Amino acid sequence: MKDNPFQYQNVRFLPILHNRLEFVLEVHRQWVEFQPEAVAVELPPTLQAPMLTAVQRLPYLSVILYQEKSGHHIYLPIEPVDGIVEAIRLGMEKSLPVFFIDRDTEGYPQRSDPMPDPYSVTRIGYQPYCLAYLKERGQEAPASEDVLRERTMASHALRLNHQYQRVLLVCGLAHWSGIVQQLDKNPELPLGRQKRSGVIVGYLKESSSREILSEFPFLQGIYEKERASSGPLNSALLHLDRTVIQKELLIQAGKEHLKNSREKVEAHQTAMLRKFARNLALLQGGLSPDFYQLLIAARGMVNDNFAYEVWELGSRYPFQETAPLLPEIEVTAEDLRLNQKQIRFYRRFRTFRRRLVPVPFKKRSTPAEKEENKKHWTGRYICSFPPEDIRVEGLGDYVKKKVRGVLSQEQVRVIPFSASLLDGLDIRETLRQVTEQKFYVREEIQVRGRVGSVVFVFHEDEPTEGKPEQFPWKLTWLGEHNQESDMAFYATPAGEDVVGPGISRCEYGGFVLSYPPYRMVDIWKDRFFNPARSKAERLLLAGIDYSEERLVAYIAVKPPRSYCHTFAHNQGRKIIYLPLGQFSPVLLTQIRFFHVLESPELRKGAHHYIR
Repeated sequence: MKDNPFQYQNVRFLPILHNRLEFVLEVHRQWVEFQPEAVAVELPPTLQAPMLTAVQRLPYLSVILYQEKSGHHIYLPIEPVDGIVEAIRLGMEKSLPVFFIDRDTEGYPQRSDPMPDPYSVTRIGYQPYCLAYLKERGQEAPASEDVLRERTMASHALRLNHQYQRVLLVCGLAHWSGIVQQLDKNPELPLGRQKRSGVIVGYLKESSSREILSEFPFLQGIYEKERASSGPLNSALLHLDRTVIQKELLIQAGKEHLKNSREKVEAHQTAMLRKFARNLALLQGGLSPDFYQLLIAARGMVNDNFAYEVWELGSRYPFQETAPLLPEIEVTAEDLRLNQKQIRFYRRFRTFRRRLVPVPFKKRSTPAEKEENKKHWTGRYICSFPPEDIRVEGLGDYVKKKVRGVLSQEQVRVIPFSASLLDGLDIRETLRQVTEQKFYVREEIQVRGRVGSVVFVFHEDEPTEGKPEQFPWKLTWLGEHNQESDMAFYATPAGEDVVGPGISRCEYGGFVLSYPPYRMVDIWKDRFFNPARSKAERLLLAGIDYSEERLVAYIAVKPPRSYCHTFAHNQGRKIIYLPLGQFSPVLLTQIRFFHVLESPELRKGAHHYIR
């Protein structure tokens, strides 16, 4: 036994960390290799009947509940990725005898032994991991209650050793060395409780499954789906990797984010997110990020909306009963005395957590509330949300300065120094022509004209046969005061995505800003702009026509066609094209989405629903 702590005659020891993917996969590997005749697990026989019932219900989640003499309630969630649960499950599927060999205890202290990251099993192997733990922690003196438990399990193991040729004993890593040491002493079975009454098996409430599972529910759902499709003991199941599952979660969350927020998470953002999460895990002593660290990375590398989608998908367990026959049991973090972390998000989210992370968020309407708000939406009297107006006006001012900066760079002359330094020494050109032994100076020629209109096109939404418009809502808005531009835009319809009472979220396809205000008529009905082939072109023609300055800024993915330049020339105007890619994706996201309110009175409380 000293030479091989994993094997004692006919008994194969399989020490595990509870509720960890890497160890439940090791149960499958050991099962294939060892082919046991009987299974022994670290659970008391007083819980055998309810435990078998709960395991039979998988993949549906169950909770075993009972009360101790002290009045304290004990909750035992049955999770698919627990190694002991899987050993029982395999034993039942193979019609093998399953023995519960632990001691029934009360008042057992909460343990939080530090353990190496279980993901290291995939790199160094299962046995080296366990032996490293045995070397570091195996000689520590156990508590008196642990001694009784280990003596009980050793006594049962000796009995099973004589009855069967191959016994697979699955126990916690913390008790492994104690059981091994007790085997050489040939211990008698200590006296203990043989029966426990009042044990209840119930199904775990869906909201609780988001909160209390040790491995995040998305991972457990993937494990169950793979187990069902390929079958237990299949090689495909054995190759599951938590980092690959996390990547799949991010990909699916990106699709939901695109669907709900109309923002695409690019591949490079996902790669940077995973690298950030990995580095965060390394700083905190882990090899792979946990769910909480993944959420922090999602928020930091993309935004709060995407982080919510990651949480929503990651904390959703896919197998839920519609008509359960068992009583419903709700379990909270406090019931299990789990460590909690708090993270603050500036968005209208519900609950956020790492294992359990309660988070205060802004209001987020439930689907039922959204449907109710949508029914009451009339859209007869609409107005904008002032903070978003200020943001758009700020963008317009920024673009005007950027255009002048671009034109200034284009009109810079670099000439050899003769009599005047003009606008300063050009160091770059001087060094480039150092062999000529001349100094070069810059002459910045004054830019003629200013920017009168700014046209932003996020999506041209060109008409396609058989394909509906993405941005069918067309509107012209006059400025509310002399500091605000007139605006025309096309966008998603108001009332389609109602995020609060009388508050609708929309997305610009494109817009034009023209200053000063109170001049723009409805450009969508003005026949003067009918030569435009698309909504984006109509915005540009309107921007040219209403501009009181010589320059018109046009920001889009593609430059305008030659007709637009001719139109501008005939009006004495000039189009300055800037590629959309020159602007920060974060800035564009902030601008693309806006909110429409049904009345000015809603402006006071709209910030509770708008981020």
